Amino acid sequence: MTRTSPAATPLGDGFHVYDTTLRDGAQREGITYSATDKLAVARLLDGLGVGFIEGGWPGALPKDTEFFARAAAGELELRHAVLVAFGATRKAGVAVQEDQQVRALLDSQAPVVTLVAKSDRRHIERALRTDLAENCAMVRDTVRYLVSEGRRVFLDAEHFFDGYAHDPDCALRVLESAVDGGADVVVLCDTNGGQLPLKLAETVTEVMARTGFRVGIHCQDDTSCAVANTIAAVQAGASHVQCTANGYGERAGNADLFAVIGNLVTKLGMPVLPTDSTAELTRVSHALAEIANLAPDTHQAYVGASAFAHKAGLHASAIKVDPELYNHIDPVTVGNGMRVLVTEMAGRASLELKGRELGLDLTGQEAAVGSAVRRVKELEAKGWSFEAADASLELLLRAELSEVDEPPFTLESYRVLLDHRPDGEVVSEATVKVHVGGERVIATAEGNGPVHALDAALRKALLPHLSWMDTVELADYKVRILTDHAGTDAVTRVLVESTDGEREWVTVGVHGNIVEASWLALCDALAHKALRVRQVAAGG
Repeated sequence: MTRTSPAATPLGDGFHVYDTTLRDGAQREGITYSATDKLAVARLLDGLGVGFIEGGWPGALPKDTEFFARAAAGELELRHAVLVAFGATRKAGVAVQEDQQVRALLDSQAPVVTLVAKSDRRHIERALRTDLAENCAMVRDTVRYLVSEGRRVFLDAEHFFDGYAHDPDCALRVLESAVDGGADVVVLCDTNGGQLPLKLAETVTEVMARTGFRVGIHCQDDTSCAVANTIAAVQAGASHVQCTANGYGERAGNADLFAVIGNLVTKLGMPVLPTDSTAELTRVSHALAEIANLAPDTHQAYVGASAFAHKAGLHASAIKVDPELYNHIDPVTVGNGMRVLVTEMAGRASLELKGRELGLDLTGQEAAVGSAVRRVKELEAKGWSFEAADASLELLLRAELSEVDEPPFTLESYRVLLDHRPDGEVVSEATVKVHVGGERVIATAEGNGPVHALDAALRKALLPHLSWMDTVELADYKVRILTDHAGTDAVTRVLVESTDGEREWVTVGVHGNIVEASWLALCDALAHKALRVRQVAAGG
């Protein structure tokens, strides 16, 4: 079958960025959206400027039906996007006006409907248990009916690439039936996610040449090529991309919305979002991860915290001359930032750049920088890690610059006891003896563990002398047992994340004893807070 008359096909509007996080993305293991969650996700996507937001399958899932009802009642006001309802064609042998699933699509009041239809003969005959003629009639009848009811219709041709490879004419007949019914876009779906970019682009090119239809692309990530396949399809002529936030989706996921947009805008020069919206990619990505109750992927392209993080000294040396030498774009373009990681790989350039990031000017401080580099390498060799502990690193650098004032307190001694009581309760008790404000203070406190008890005793001792102590809280505590440092006592590394309600900072401690490692990290945390208090008091 060949069809080469583009003029016969509604070409619709400009390039489509179509998000299916609320339907396909919600199929990821571990994600469960409530209707309220779905409204929040839709608002974020609309603020970003995507063109179409697929809200779910009304009539099939109660939460999706509720979502569309609440949207129609005024709880969702969209400035940029158009809401889309997803569903299936009429069933075989059922009149379209009598099909309850089709009726639910109309009841959703969504102005656009995306229908899914089989385009692989094997699925048509084995899964649907019908023939090609009836399958095409199901598509044509449903599209025509929805269009007659004032809806704009897209068709998701399920298993298209596998179906086209098996029987091209069958797959194309399904597309033709949709366009004959009035569909604006036929979306070629790599449902099993098994395609590779070159073959996929070849198929897209061939389909467009044979049909003249407006073509979209929907890729799963089972070969880790969903983003590459999507971009390849666009370069082959597709003008409608279906993606999910952060690549959420069934199995290995879908094409990542943020990587696709990043590539289209920064690599292909396609203004697919409203002006300046690209700078919101990182913020929106992380906000959507929060709603999904998933930790953001730190290594995600464009928007991950490590997307522009540099660890090797060679990189840092080049970046010091020109950041573009090791960054493929300016991170600010997508709302991200560059970071320099200081590890045993660090050289002078790494520390100078990191110092600048921390507000320290190390220019011309060759002796201090050289000493700091040696100190970092020595400590890292013993198990310390400053990569995630900026606060401890800043204290180290300031010490090398002789910029650290007297610590907020000095330790005389501490003791921790573990009490296993007759009723089975285990309680830790800590006693600290410190010198603070010219006084010797002794304080004892209990806790549910030795570190908790030590922290409580230290707070009890310091609070009467340091007014800011009541604002500092331990936000997170991580322990790693190191097994590859034979000959040293650095077997336990502790990372402590602290907060004062306005900012967070991370410190590190390493020792053969977990309590001492924790103590070192706690002391750094308080020393860093004291440093900031002095800076604020001095107007810095």
